[in-house]
Amino acid sequence: MEKRLDDLGINNLKIYQCPEYFCFGVDAVILSHFAQSIKDNADVMDIGTGNGILPLLLSAKTKAKNIVGVEIQEELYQLANENVELNNLTGRIKIVNCDIKEIEKKYASNSFDAIVTNPPYKKENSGIVNDNTFIQIAKHEIKCTLEDIFEKCKYLLKDRGELYMVHRPDRLVDIISLGRKYSLEPKEIRYVHSKTNQAPILILVKFIKYAKPFLKTHSPLIIYNENGEYTDEIYDIYGKDIEYEKR
Repeated sequence: MEKRLDDLGINNLKIYQCPEYFCFGVDAVILSHFAQSIKDNADVMDIGTGNGILPLLLSAKTKAKNIVGVEIQEELYQLANENVELNNLTGRIKIVNCDIKEIEKKYASNSFDAIVTNPPYKKENSGIVNDNTFIQIAKHEIKCTLEDIFEKCKYLLKDRGELYMVHRPDRLVDIISLGRKYSLEPKEIRYVHSKTNQAPILILVKFIKYAKPFLKTHSPLIIYNENGEYTDEIYDIYGKDIEYEKR
């Protein structure tokens, strides 16, 4: 396994990445920014943590007390653990090797104040399927579906607990309908565009368990300006020059 070491540009955090397994992209970074309103001393879970990027970023951007990253793939679980140890965060971040569909074996209901997730965007057997199994699982609903995630979020979250999700706009109807099916009301949404004159490529959605209906739409997040460089907001979110490989 060939690894590279990247600087996250915040709190001296670093991360080992393995292109063969998984490399995070801008979606994980903007999700951590969107979720930085997580309450102080919260117990937080990241579903599908991959190499542990979201727990690392949330440790810097929030005052969450405990952060659990759940990862089904053994190789990524090991890499995420290595990244937690690398940054001396073992007292605050725990990585769990578990199938989210069996999370009841690990945690009681109503255990978490907030959940973040950057789930597979594509339904199984849809779109172009990569030959790399690790990338297949990251991009396609092979190991868990969108409904699996909402079902387990309802189980795991406390009343008024928060779910922060990044996904694709073409799944928005599924996202909203499944959220409501599992008592997770969409409260905030932000569309993410490559450029101002293009359709959105990502959406950020915040849900609250058992909340009343009312949806706030934020101003769009634009990734690139007209000359193809990252916008000031994206640079502010990263806090450094961006060199990471995109998902």
